[in-house]
Amino acid sequence: MIHLHITAWVVAFILLFVSYGMLKAGKNAKVPHMILRLFYLIIIGSGIGLLLSYHSFGSLLGEIIIKVIAGLWAIASMEMITIKAGKGASTKAFWIQFVIAALIAIVLGFFRLPL
Repeated sequence: MIHLHITAWVVAFILLFVSYGMLKAGKNAKVPHMILRLFYLIIIGSGIGLLLSYHSFGSLLGEIIIKVIAGLWAIASMEMITIKAGKGASTKAFWIQFVIAALIAIVLGFFRLPL
């Protein structure tokens, strides 16, 4: 399950940059954006699977909750980046939010939590 989760968010990051680049170039990015949305669902589904695989939450419950919130925040930021870029609005605030949320989720996932 962990490999699916990591692969899904790596592909989602790539699709985010592809969609954003296409939108900034004035091209239609509907297909990569829809595929990106599919990967959001894969990320959430595999994340729920990982969450259920923790045998005992114990002292890690707070960090698990923070990682779930950070992951959902990163997904929401990714979606807002593509939507705002499609409308021609500024995306700077959402890029900052995305970087912060993704770093929190990655650090907790790789360095603090088991699996």
